[in-house]
Amino acid sequence: MRYQTLAASCLRRLGRRAHKIPLDAGFTCPNRDGTLSHGGCVFCNPSGSGTGLLLKGFGLRAQWDRLTARFSGRPDPPLLWAYLQSFSNTHGPAQKLAAALEAMAALPGIDGLCLGTRPDSLDDEKLDLLAAFPHAERRLEIGLQSANDATLDRIGRGHDAACFARAAHAAASRGLLVCAHVMAGLPGESPDDFLATVDFAATLPVDSIKLHNTLVVRHSRLEALWRSGGYRPMDRQDYVALAAAAIARLRSDMTVERINADAAPDELLAPAWAADKSGLIRDIRTCLADADSWQGRDRDAPDAMPQW
Repeated sequence: MRYQTLAASCLRRLGRRAHKIPLDAGFTCPNRDGTLSHGGCVFCNPSGSGTGLLLKGFGLRAQWDRLTARFSGRPDPPLLWAYLQSFSNTHGPAQKLAAALEAMAALPGIDGLCLGTRPDSLDDEKLDLLAAFPHAERRLEIGLQSANDATLDRIGRGHDAACFARAAHAAASRGLLVCAHVMAGLPGESPDDFLATVDFAATLPVDSIKLHNTLVVRHSRLEALWRSGGYRPMDRQDYVALAAAAIARLRSDMTVERINADAAPDELLAPAWAADKSGLIRDIRTCLADADSWQGRDRDAPDAMPQW
């Protein structure tokens, strides 16, 4: 393998693969509830990329039981990580986060925590709560998207790149494993802008990264821009080459959790090629192999591919 996947990292560090169980604790986002704005970032869909189970009446324990049942009785089950995925899961009062963490700590068979949020929704009190979670595996996914402040303003993020850097340092200093979420093909961005974002993340105490191609999803603000001709998604081969170049610029010790974006079939509008997730991953790996490239080649491992 020419980059360190999450599966490889877990096998090396923990002896087993891990599976993230997506849970919905009812959080929202400052770009939706009026704290900063309404309507979300330009690329977001109304569901916040979640399961929607909370709205169907399933509490955290019921969601967990429903989604972990398939692992019951397996002779060699994966590690199970509770994953607060929808929206910004540290936004709002610290008491709400504390209650969700208390509920998740009591889930049967839980082995760790993953939590997605924004850098401007983290403060010392909330980071201390996360650091006190009673499992060694505590992963914090923080949306950076771009290190270009002009882009962040254009897509309506409401924070700057320095805010991400401060959050990453504060989280890592507490022993939390930070995952940076970055996006290629954002409106107004060039490939060089994306590579500069990858470089920025690689200089910070970031343990892992998710590389996402920008998708046009139904009911997002980007949909209107795309329909009016004001936005054109990246071509497939351009993204393949860019993702391979980005991987080469990462630190060799980082975990590459994802190299493509995901959307429900009924939500994805463009580009059509993004629906072929397995084919896209295959093409990126082939691109790396054809160039005899690997993670870290253009940063800290120029001479030989590391053995992950």
